[in-house]
Amino acid sequence: MKTRAIALTSLLSLFGLSSTAFAANGGRTDNSSLVVWIFLGFCALIVVAQLLPLIRATRLVARAKKEQEMEPVPASEPVKEKR
Repeated sequence: MKTRAIALTSLLSLFGLSSTAFAANGGRTDNSSLVVWIFLGFCALIVVAQLLPLIRATRLVARAKKEQEMEPVPASEPVKEKR
């Protein structure tokens, strides 16, 4: 019961302190120019260009592993125990 009271008091104080955040007027203004958007697009292009070889290599490894699993395993000779 005491834990509930502490939790409730903590939540109420948290919401009470954050009430001033809702008093802000106006929204966030974005003063980004076209140059900023071109830069961000170029960064995204670099990320995609780095991901494509990774995806291709992952597919090749998965294909090689699948082909390796499909090959029949030759029967081995029985192991002779040394005494």
